[in-house]
Amino acid sequence: MTGCFSFSEVIERTYKSGFKRSGLRPVTIDLKDGTVVHFWVSKTRLESKPNLLLIHGLGASAIWQWYDVARRLSPHFNLFIPDLVFFGGSSTTRPERSDIFQAQTLMRALEAQSVKRFSLVGLSYGGFVGYRMAAMYGDAVEKVVICCAAVCVEEKDMRDGVFKVSDLDEASKILVPESVKKLRELIGYIFYKPALARMVPPCLLHDFIEHALTRNNVKEKREMIKDIPRDRIVSEIPKLTQPTLIIWGEHDQVFPLEMGKRLKDHLGDNAKLVIIKRTGHIFNFEKPKTYVRLLKSFLIQTKQHVSVSNGTV
Repeated sequence: MTGCFSFSEVIERTYKSGFKRSGLRPVTIDLKDGTVVHFWVSKTRLESKPNLLLIHGLGASAIWQWYDVARRLSPHFNLFIPDLVFFGGSSTTRPERSDIFQAQTLMRALEAQSVKRFSLVGLSYGGFVGYRMAAMYGDAVEKVVICCAAVCVEEKDMRDGVFKVSDLDEASKILVPESVKKLRELIGYIFYKPALARMVPPCLLHDFIEHALTRNNVKEKREMIKDIPRDRIVSEIPKLTQPTLIIWGEHDQVFPLEMGKRLKDHLGDNAKLVIIKRTGHIFNFEKPKTYVRLLKSFLIQTKQHVSVSNGTV
C-alpha cells in the first residue's frame, strides 16, 4: 500500500540530512546522450583539499554505502559521491552494461564539474569501475583504493569453484535480491557475523527491498554482474601506474581473500594489501573507523598520518 510508514525512507532522510550537515549537496549532471548522473558533492571546493571520488558497489544507492565514511572524510577532501548508472538518481537509455561504460560515464560527469585531478576509492563493484578509470585516465587519477573487488577474476574461476556460488545467474539473483529469502541469503554472505542481521523481521527486509534497493533496473543490474567475468583473463588486465591500496575483509565470502592476493601479485610493488580482521565483504559497515583510518593514512600524506604497509589490521 502506498502511504504506509517506511523505516528505510526514514533512514534515507536521516542520511540526506547528515550529508548536508557534513557540507555536501546533491547535483545532477545531464550528459546529453540519454545519461544522467546524480552526485553528492562538497558545497565548497577548496584548493587546499585534494579531490576524492567515492564509487559505491551493488546494493542501495551511494548515500547508504558511504554515509559513515563520507562524514568522516568530508573535512579532509573535496568529495564527489556518485550514484552509478541504474542506481539512485542515475540512469541511461543507452544499452551498455560494462564497467568500462560506467567508468567513461563518471569521467565525463567529473569533467562537466571541472574536476581535472582526483584520487578514488572503489567499493566492491565500484572497485571494478575505479580500476577501469585509473587504467583509462592515468593522467587524471592520482591514487587508487580498491576495496573487496575481484578485479583479477577470470571467466574460468566461475567454473573452477573459486566462489561460494558458481552459477552466475544464481549469483546475480542473490546480489540483486527481489525477495526476502534472497536478501537473507545475501546477508549470510556479506556479513562476518550474520546472525544478528538474520534476525531482522521480514517486514523490514521487504521494506528495504522496496525503498532502498528498489525494484528499479533489476534486469540491468544483473546484466552488469554477468558482464564482469566475460572473456576476462588476468594477463590482459592492465597494470596500474598509480600508487594503489587494496583493502579486503578477512572473511569475505563474496570475493574471497584469494582475489585480493591475486590483485596484489598482479600489481606488484606498486600496491599494498591490507586485510581487516573479523570482517566480511562490508567492512565499511562493520569497522568504519578502521576503514577510514586506512583511507586517510594512504590518501593524506602528513606527519600525523603514518604510511600504510602490507598486513592485517
